[in-house]
This record gives sequence, C-alpha cells and structure tokens, in this order.
Amino acid sequence: METRVLLGKDLVVLFESVQEFTVAIDDAGNIVGCGALHVFWEDLGEIRTLTVDPDKKNTGIGHALLEALELEAKELGLTRLFCLSFETDFFTRHGFRIHDDELVDPEVYAELVRSPDEGVAEFLDLARVKPNTLGNSRLVKNLD
Repeated sequence: METRVLLGKDLVVLFESVQEFTVAIDDAGNIVGCGALHVFWEDLGEIRTLTVDPDKKNTGIGHALLEALELEAKELGLTRLFCLSFETDFFTRHGFRIHDDELVDPEVYAELVRSPDEGVAEFLDLARVKPNTLGNSRLVKNLD
C-alpha cells in the first residue's frame, strides 16, 4: 500500500489550525497519520500532534510525515524545531536531542510571553499552564 503525504495547504481549511497540518493517506483515501508544524519565531518551529494509526505503526508513515514537516520548516526559513513528546526514541532517531535549557534569547522570550497561544505558554513553562506532570520531554533539532 502506498502512502501519500499531502501538505496542509492543499487541504480545504475548515478550522483555524488545519492549515498547519500534514496528513498521510493510504490508497483508499483513509487518513493514516498526521502532524503539524507551528511557527513560533523567525527561526523556531514546533512539531505538533505527530501521530500514526496504531495499525500502521512501524511502516515509515511517521518518518515520511516528519520529513515533510522538516522540509516545510526549511522552506519557511526555520533553522530549529522542537517538540514536546513521550516518543523520545522516535525523535532522537530522527536527529532530535533532549533539551532542558532555554531555547530562545531573553528578547525573544519577552515577545513570546505575550502570546495568547497556550502552546507557547507550555513551551515557555509559564505558571498559567499546568506544570509538565505527564513527563513528556522537550526535544530540539537544528536543521541543516
């Protein structure tokens, strides 16, 4: 079965964040995976909601989705990506590394802290969002 990856901009936009999504569909037109690229700053983006149908895991769909999202990030001029994930093995196999230090300069932080986006608040570990009690890791990748 061939898996095709369609970029979010090729889909009909129904909701505000749909344009950020990339989906993988099988030959029958079923969605078998998805992921999103969210631009945080001029050089920094986040991989969000990368998931694959449990019956299709370990078939390369996740890899293809991540590759498509990274290509889109490069086309947008981003030089770094991060994600918050439990799937550290998957992301480290794809060049991400676990990162606990600050990811942005203080000037950028000052700009981002004003964002109403709860994802930004979680990224910055702001007090107004629930602390990371789930144990997911912050992973970062520098794009070549």
